[in-house]
Amino acid sequence: MRISFTFLICACMVLASNAQQSQPSNKHFSHTLETSSNPEVIWTIWTDVPNWKDWDTGLKDAILDGELAMESKGKIVSLEGRTSKFKVVAFEKGKSYTFKTNLPFGGLYVKRTLENKAGKTFFTHEVWFKGLLAGVFAKRFGPEFREMLPGVMQNIKEIAEK
Repeated sequence: MRISFTFLICACMVLASNAQQSQPSNKHFSHTLETSSNPEVIWTIWTDVPNWKDWDTGLKDAILDGELAMESKGKIVSLEGRTSKFKVVAFEKGKSYTFKTNLPFGGLYVKRTLENKAGKTFFTHEVWFKGLLAGVFAKRFGPEFREMLPGVMQNIKEIAEK
């Protein structure tokens, strides 16, 4: 039994390694925009979880248990109907938060950050896969998520600047 488990782990590592080498940019990517809106407006949009579906074109629904804060938990439902649980793993009110969705042998992380540079507001949405099978998940979901991200960010900007 131990040999089989070891073989399985080695096979997964080889798969993950091959997937990472073929498309490394799909494993960790981000998009930043500047807005004329103030940071509080972007923060309000980002922390209004039930309305994420209004600007995230990949979501059918989003549900949060309570307020968005450190260790908050919720669920997101993709357009295809896949439900994934998430947990806030980092939180700095008004500045940034990161949530993690568990994946087999790892996770998908999303970090949203606000910055003020020379009186201008910049907001960044960063996505990365972590863990033993990160490369496999990056190859499967990364291209779609990466392609969708600029449009999602533009949607947020348009809502904020209305």
